Amino acid sequence: MNKEEKNLFASIVGRPNTGKSSILNKIIGSKVAIVSSKPQTTRTRITGILTKGPTQFAFIDTPGLLKPRSCLGEYMVKSVLESVSGVDACILVEEAGKGISPSARELIGKFRELKMPAVLALNKIDLLPDKSVLMAQIAEFSKLYDFAAVVPVSAITGSGIADLMAELEKLARPGVHLFDDDTLTDQPERVIASEIVREKLLRLLSDEVPHGIAVRVEQMRDRDDGSNIMDVTATIYCEKESHKGIIIGKGGSMLKKVGTYAREDMEHFFGCRINLKLWVKVKENWRNQQAALRAFGYDSSDFDQ
Repeated sequence: MNKEEKNLFASIVGRPNTGKSSILNKIIGSKVAIVSSKPQTTRTRITGILTKGPTQFAFIDTPGLLKPRSCLGEYMVKSVLESVSGVDACILVEEAGKGISPSARELIGKFRELKMPAVLALNKIDLLPDKSVLMAQIAEFSKLYDFAAVVPVSAITGSGIADLMAELEKLARPGVHLFDDDTLTDQPERVIASEIVREKLLRLLSDEVPHGIAVRVEQMRDRDDGSNIMDVTATIYCEKESHKGIIIGKGGSMLKKVGTYAREDMEHFFGCRINLKLWVKVKENWRNQQAALRAFGYDSSDFDQ
């Protein structure tokens, strides 16, 4: 080990739709987690990796913490609480100018129980017309926990991100780098591809459809003819026949739009041309079926308790 090498494993936690994934992407400098205005976009623990000089940061972007309403919801809550237990530090993301949410109080209780070093990131300061309310918000949070630092940030403009990283650098510990220095994520390519498709569905579809959608990549293969083309086949699963019609759209228009946007992102991320084929199938009530959840890549051990 280089005697200067350090690392930090940090979980990014908080209630839904506070911008956790956007902060991760801004830190990494590349889209490794999908982003949507709809809550609970993130379902699994996505690891983003950034190596800056001697320090390697590994970030876990967790689902938003809400009361679960399905087996999938229970999995998501469990993944959040487990991610808090197995790291060196946590980044609690709350929206600037807002009150303290019940999920924040629950997470702070977990920090206290574990004596966990934590940084509070108050996101969306670019949307806050009166910055003076930040002081009152910081004072309220500081009564609940002794945060290592409180950093106002904007995941959109990048304001405060450098300050956030400087505070996290202080929490890094001596240790070897566990990933190659040019690694951006530890997620398999199929997971990245399926998440890209799901993001486009979240952005384009009406509110009642997205949370009943799962995407599974069936095939991902480079052509061996030197064309630099990767063939990707993915199946979109929804819970109702009526949802299938919405996803496909009139004359296939919606599915074509999803495919076009997803292909563009995949080509940017994978650095090659993508031939993407999408199919749509109905699997009723899959969010409450353990076999389906396992098939869609959610950790089976979380359903055996």
